Amino acid sequence: MNYAIIGFGSVGQALARAFARNNLEVAVASRRPPEALAPQAKAIGSTVVPATMQDAIQADIIFLAVPFEQHREVARSLASWQGKTIIDAMNGFGVSSAVVAKAFPGARLVKGFNHLFARTLASDPSVQGGRRVVFLSSDDEAAAAPVAALAEQLGFAPVHLGKFEEGGALVQARADKSWGPLIFQDLFKQEA
Repeated sequence: MNYAIIGFGSVGQALARAFARNNLEVAVASRRPPEALAPQAKAIGSTVVPATMQDAIQADIIFLAVPFEQHREVARSLASWQGKTIIDAMNGFGVSSAVVAKAFPGARLVKGFNHLFARTLASDPSVQGGRRVVFLSSDDEAAAAPVAALAEQLGFAPVHLGKFEEGGALVQARADKSWGPLIFQDLFKQEA
């Protein structure tokens, strides 16, 4: 299994820190060339590898951490996303991840890692004997399992909320510019 983060702003860098903290290799890409990302990637850790967009989209599991309006541009990078799992870490006002899924034909799409502020997401998820919760939702039940396993590897406690229109709405930015009730909730699961 290999991983990539597309988008290297505050959320992309926060995700990269989680990979580096756990000594897992991840490719990072943006509209900028890899050499422009290299100084920040190196500062985060040696397992964070700057890549071209074409190289990053070859990964099995891809975090989409671009501004919402750029997701279609990323989607056009491949004619078919068959066999890929996309983790939608974006927040588009009033737009369900089901809409994002349509832009990535063949991909298995999971909404996740989007409800925390970037600075919180970047910090160690182990806190006072517990692990920081990340919420996941997907219309494809089987797609959520490998993302939950990755979340565990990164030190988080995944909580599956169900389908996009049901539980996913709890972590969705709404059309009226308000937020779902679980957005920005920094919750912890205590270890038994």
